[in-house]
Amino acid sequence: MRPRPGPAPAAALTDVVILEAMDILFRIRGGLDLAFQLATTDEASTKKALGYVFSDLANKLSSEVLVLRICHSSVYVWPNNGMTTVPDLTDESACKEITRFIQFDQDDETKRKPGKKKDKKLPDTQQIVNVDLMLEMTSSLAALAPVIERENKEHHYINMTLPVDVVVSVSPEETWGKRNSFVLSLSVQVYLVHGVYSYHHYMQDRTDDSGWGCAYRSLQTICSWFKHQGYIDRPIPTHKEIQQALVDAGDKPAAFVGSRQWIGSIEVQLVLNQLFGITSKILFVSQGSELALQGRELANHFKTEGTPIMIGGGVLAHTILGVAWNEITGQIKYLILDPHYTGGEDLHVILEKGWCGWKGPEFWNKDAYYNLCLPQRPKAI
Repeated sequence: MRPRPGPAPAAALTDVVILEAMDILFRIRGGLDLAFQLATTDEASTKKALGYVFSDLANKLSSEVLVLRICHSSVYVWPNNGMTTVPDLTDESACKEITRFIQFDQDDETKRKPGKKKDKKLPDTQQIVNVDLMLEMTSSLAALAPVIERENKEHHYINMTLPVDVVVSVSPEETWGKRNSFVLSLSVQVYLVHGVYSYHHYMQDRTDDSGWGCAYRSLQTICSWFKHQGYIDRPIPTHKEIQQALVDAGDKPAAFVGSRQWIGSIEVQLVLNQLFGITSKILFVSQGSELALQGRELANHFKTEGTPIMIGGGVLAHTILGVAWNEITGQIKYLILDPHYTGGEDLHVILEKGWCGWKGPEFWNKDAYYNLCLPQRPKAI
């Protein structure tokens, strides 16, 4: 007589129970395009244009053009009208059913072997579902004749992408119909400089400062912000005036004036205080890889102060104009204004070539230490 097989070990059973009870993580990623033009760059016009473009974006996200693509599958979902490309996926389906449609390719070593290529189905233990956020470009409406207008005047054209990267935790047994519109509750957390500033960079003002003047230019950009907002009325300081201010503050010897020596965040702080009475906070980061951990600090600065930030590390200085920060995942991008640009005042080239644009954490030298100068907005009396 054969002995009956005993029960499975308790540990194995426990592992299965815990795994089945885990939530599914939907990670939604994509980019939302913002494009608009400005006839003038005053603060009121800029705020009005931004209000319009964000309102238009919100309308798109709540309309039928919003599409979610489940990565590694043929599943497309239109959350605002309940349509999908998979009839089996209904509003009553459990969220865990989505994993049945996800497949991964075999590893590279298997692919190199001769024979028919097969897909490897997503294992039952997979708990992360990657989702692409997209907007449908075509429409089922009848085509309309275009209206062409010509307007002969100067304007500023702004084009940027707001990065979206959000994680939503969902119970495996929760119905798909209840959760397929979860993306509508997402808010893009973008924090930007308030008001208007001027872009100062290498080779302007007939000054050849290439290779040593980037922090001076970042300081000039910061000064322009305070001037445009009406906090100061004196001209933007030249390189020599910046150097003289440091001598007057007792930080540098007299021979410093007229030199080609670098300055950093501490010197930027001293000059702002010496020339304009503006105070600043200094944020020290021991290595570039830790800058990604400063999302809350930087977001709060732009929310409350709204001034450009000068950052110096290694032998380079840049100006930070904003951050796109995800409080849930910690992912962050920085809107960088690069003072190392040496070309003409061509806004299209500056934006197209990335001299002003969004950069990820890899933009910074992970092994260099950085100091950030966060100018404080003068308090009204």
